[in-house]
Amino acid sequence: MKKKDNLKVKEDYLQKIKLINKYNKYYYSESKPLVDDSTYDKIKHEILNLEKKYSFLKSNESPSLNVGFKPSKNFKKVSHKIPMLSLGNAFDENDLTIFEKKIVNFLSLKKNQKIEYSVEPKIDGISASLIYRDGIFVRGLSRGDGVQGEDITENLKTIKDIPIKLNGNDFPSEIDIRGEVFIDNFEFENLKDKFANPRNAASGSLRQKDPNQTKKIPLNFIAYTFGYSKKLDVTTQSDFLKKLKLWGFKTNKLNKIISGIDNLIKNHKKIETQRKEINFDLDGLVYKVNDLNLQKRLGFAANAPRWAIAHKFSANNSISEIIKIEIQVGRTGAMTPVAKIKPVNIGGVLVSNATLHNEDEIERKDIREGDTVTVERAGDVIPHVISVDKKKRGKDTKKFIFPKTCPSCGSSTVKEFNKITKKYDAVRRCKNEGFDCEKIAIEKIKHFVSKEAFNIDGLGKKIVETFWKLKLIKTPSDIFNLDYKKISNLDGWGKLSAANLKYSIEIKKKIPLDKFIYSLGIRHIGQENAKLISKNLKNPNNFFNLSNKSNFDDLLNIDGIGDTQIKSLKNFFSNKSSLTVLDQLKRKLEIIPEKQKSSSGSLNDLTFMFTGKLEGISRAEAKSLIENNSGKIISNVSNKLDFLVIGEKPTSRKVSEAKHLKIKVITQSELIDMINSKSV
Repeated sequence: MKKKDNLKVKEDYLQKIKLINKYNKYYYSESKPLVDDSTYDKIKHEILNLEKKYSFLKSNESPSLNVGFKPSKNFKKVSHKIPMLSLGNAFDENDLTIFEKKIVNFLSLKKNQKIEYSVEPKIDGISASLIYRDGIFVRGLSRGDGVQGEDITENLKTIKDIPIKLNGNDFPSEIDIRGEVFIDNFEFENLKDKFANPRNAASGSLRQKDPNQTKKIPLNFIAYTFGYSKKLDVTTQSDFLKKLKLWGFKTNKLNKIISGIDNLIKNHKKIETQRKEINFDLDGLVYKVNDLNLQKRLGFAANAPRWAIAHKFSANNSISEIIKIEIQVGRTGAMTPVAKIKPVNIGGVLVSNATLHNEDEIERKDIREGDTVTVERAGDVIPHVISVDKKKRGKDTKKFIFPKTCPSCGSSTVKEFNKITKKYDAVRRCKNEGFDCEKIAIEKIKHFVSKEAFNIDGLGKKIVETFWKLKLIKTPSDIFNLDYKKISNLDGWGKLSAANLKYSIEIKKKIPLDKFIYSLGIRHIGQENAKLISKNLKNPNNFFNLSNKSNFDDLLNIDGIGDTQIKSLKNFFSNKSSLTVLDQLKRKLEIIPEKQKSSSGSLNDLTFMFTGKLEGISRAEAKSLIENNSGKIISNVSNKLDFLVIGEKPTSRKVSEAKHLKIKVITQSELIDMINSKSV
């Protein structure tokens, strides 16, 4: 794919991130969902697909790294002992095939081995966590941002389906039971004048300050999983669902045990045709590996379990007309075309924008201003154009010519060549990577204050844009030197709100190194890469000193950091405006060094590298096993390597290099012995 396409892909991607976070804010923090669950999940699916397809797409605000939205200030914040993570999405047979293939590969199973799934309807409601001690309900939390939730115990106690005391006596001494709060469609008929949809009603009701008001709403609860427990005596998800029923919870009558992708597809089609007959909203089915031991082995990737996926139902689409095509410039210079369309209602939502993805997509579909198009709300908060009705095209329409210069700063644009794929990227990108391009600078500042970076309350994206226009902010460092007197005199502001903003900013002058690195918005340096770099460099000065190019060599040994990331870092540290911003921030902030974790595992910070095929375990699982025992994985044979672990048919060059450097070469069984021993 050509470079110009990559620019559009990036731009499209960033717009999707922006909108999904807007939806998160209104849904989780304001209790006013802007779209239905199908729309939300479709945009999430498209974002994740783009990230899988294009390695250069990274955002700290991506749903692959985040869940929900920060908890409301109206309720006490409580940390989940085990994070409440979201699920990956599947939309077709190919998605399911890939999902199962990843499970087989990770567990190193035989390719023809059947995996048994617990199949459960995905209710379009509000997730809740119920903590029981000795069978007594003691605390209830909302999902929140997945890490912290809101303490809504008293509101949850008003729901008749939630037992205050568990039945029987075979329950764990402590367990975190999770499920979905929802409203039947029949009951919602009496509430539709007050709420947009049943999920909106459930969300708003749970977040009432007065439990007596919540009690007036006919809320239901269905349990389906657990976060943590002490000595839970079950071996499968289906056994756990049976336990839930015995303890007094409602479970879904549509739950099934199914093996085989073909059978999953058949069941999905059957349930989808029955949706109108079911008295509560479903937006898909959830497939969980039924064996809990396999679930434990599979673990989690980013913010989703490897052992579960949501198979979504169909999306909605409609017909509209393109009024104008605009080019938007993102944080990394990616240029994304967006169609301004005649407003059209799609599934109850008024749509006026639709992404066109990238330059190649426009050329492939020959999309023009004035065209009649089919717009789908599938995967986009900004929906996308899926086809053009060329029979309705006017004679005077002209082919859309994608600009070869940045519409913001006038700099030349490029499509980068991908050495791995041997193709040009799909996205066209402004070559001005620093703060000299207005649009890029604004987006960088928005990223800087975002949730997973500095997370400054009261300094949202719209306020950043307003402050930019008023010349209050031009670089990230300006945030820490604002004119609060001038701000207090602005429309919609006052002394109190300006003082609150000042307080929010002052308390964020102290920030961990990994979050600081991430906040800079360096291309290809997402949350996980920022953490890897921080963990390796340890001290902020080591990061600042990367301007000395010889210091980049150490980063090449980090497992997970490759040439692409190193190139991005070098570009950042060779850009004058970026270095100026970095120097300004260094003077204003207290950047916390990486904490030195005590090594309690049997591998005690020893370094390992693999070569060859392992037996009965995948490379990913083996790496996870080492890291869980305080060991480290590095990606190159060097003097920093302690052990080279060889499997079947190892790379002879790596073995030779290890022996030359007198690095110990061990087998897989020797590694397991090391892990199982109390000392090395």
